Amino acid sequence: MGAGKTTVGKVLAKHLHKTFYDSDHEIEHSTGVKIPLIFELEGEAGFRRRETATIAELVRMRDIVLATGGGSVLDKRNRENLSQNGTVIYLCAQPEELFHRTRGDKNRPILQTDNPRAKLESLYLERDPLYREIADEVIDTGDQSVSTIVAQLEAQLNSRAH
Repeated sequence: MGAGKTTVGKVLAKHLHKTFYDSDHEIEHSTGVKIPLIFELEGEAGFRRRETATIAELVRMRDIVLATGGGSVLDKRNRENLSQNGTVIYLCAQPEELFHRTRGDKNRPILQTDNPRAKLESLYLERDPLYREIADEVIDTGDQSVSTIVAQLEAQLNSRAH
């Protein structure tokens, strides 16, 4: 959450001449409501069910760049679907950096807590090993510009293709 998946994904897709999809946006499009409302009405479990179904559909598509929600790796089915159907890139950032990028963002229901910084640290500890388990490439998005990250990714993807 806040590592740059959507921002980097859009630019990378354009550079690679592929179609960009964001699983969270696809969920909002199919339901006609924003994710915070899904969380409010169905809880996180309801949202995660929708997320797993959406990812299962999206990974069957070809020539796409897919950005998933930060918590998608929590479900083993998502990890399997992602790792078996494409190249998985983990854009990682330290919790302090994620806090600076996401503070004040009301569209992130998991962070609507008294201590979002502590929540981000907890999420990082839980999710980082899962991302690393399935990642083909790991990129630290820390202090890098989007263009620098995309250039790194293009170089790594090109070297994997050859």
